[in-house]
Amino acid sequence: MKVLVLGSGAREHALVKAIAADPEVDAVIAAPGNPGIDATALCVPVDILDGEAVAALAREHDIDLVVVGPEAPLVAGVADVCRSAGFAVFGPSAAAAMLEGSKSFAKEVMAAAEVPTALAHVCTSLDEVASALDSLGTPHVVKDDGLAAGKGVLVTDSREDALRHAERCLAKDGGRVVVEEFLDGPEVSVFCISDGTRVVALLPAQDFKRIGDGDLGPNTGGMGAYAPLDWAPRGLADEIIARVAQPTIDEMHRRGTPFVGTLYVGLALTARGPKVIEFNARFGDPDGHASFALLESPFAQLLFAAATGELEGFGRLRWSDDHAVVVVIASDGYPEAPRTGDPITGLDAAAEIPGVVVLHAGTKRDETGALVSAGGRVLNVLAVASDLTKARSAAYDAVSLIELAGARVRTDIALKAERGQLSVR
Repeated sequence: MKVLVLGSGAREHALVKAIAADPEVDAVIAAPGNPGIDATALCVPVDILDGEAVAALAREHDIDLVVVGPEAPLVAGVADVCRSAGFAVFGPSAAAAMLEGSKSFAKEVMAAAEVPTALAHVCTSLDEVASALDSLGTPHVVKDDGLAAGKGVLVTDSREDALRHAERCLAKDGGRVVVEEFLDGPEVSVFCISDGTRVVALLPAQDFKRIGDGDLGPNTGGMGAYAPLDWAPRGLADEIIARVAQPTIDEMHRRGTPFVGTLYVGLALTARGPKVIEFNARFGDPDGHASFALLESPFAQLLFAAATGELEGFGRLRWSDDHAVVVVIASDGYPEAPRTGDPITGLDAAAEIPGVVVLHAGTKRDETGALVSAGGRVLNVLAVASDLTKARSAAYDAVSLIELAGARVRTDIALKAERGQLSVR
């Protein structure tokens, strides 16, 4: 088959590599892609928020499967346009993607599906926010209701900071915020793939959202991840399917908005059991890379089965016994004021380390053809090895060979897991 992947980040680079490795795939087209993706797929410039332009590109290249990477085109309805044009699409409709596009909508669906989640108040004024903060106590959790590229959440003990964050969110057109109770316990990512009725889950992963070691500093889009989670309860993925994903998919089907694609379930493993922090409508970056890097089942065929309502016949997923670690290299000033245009070197040397793949997140070629930074998160260094210690070592060895002025890198990705310091109470 021929596959079209929409997007230009590290998530799409990882998707392209996994799809291209499927023996049933003849060609991969990426729109618009990036300099790293260009080594594997044909990169074509197109506005991925323009559904008609995407459908025209799919027709031009006789595409069999369209895979929508980022959240913005999903919420914009690009999957709907491509499905109406007759293409198999992996990615939810605009209506179903509101599970990510609106946190208040997601809470409404969770309540209807009896999904365990944090107590929450939806607020449209600062007075309502203040009342909710006082009701739920500290730490305060304040979330922008709409899309915020993974950076719309503030967790703080400061009531003043919480109110300032809420004020910025409410200042947007139709601005709303969700104030939630804080869920204590290790956070886990579970990526569930659905064909609208059936659900399968990838290996749980753990993501690191804060910019600094020890989970200090502001939230980012993600600074690293690893999988599998040897410390997590056995059967966690099956439990999340039964208690969270399947009831949610059933509720979306009941509403007439079936969810086809990836339902990201962000969890806290609390003393009272797993509780949902948030839903997303696509693979995570970088936690998604760690999950599907260990998948031995043919990836493109899995996505095609989901897109065509055929997950029932796909069979059980097969997994490697290896471990995967992803370390993000971010630009100077990220996340507040990322600097761009800095030269990047050392990628070839890094990629020579066994098990290492360097994924491009925010890169471009300058007028001379040199590779330079073009975003906040610049590169994701993925390493796969036989155990977690070897995977961490390979990832950080590769990071040490890559030069980017002022780069920001966390040094503690998967460190507590390697030391056996994580557990579920």
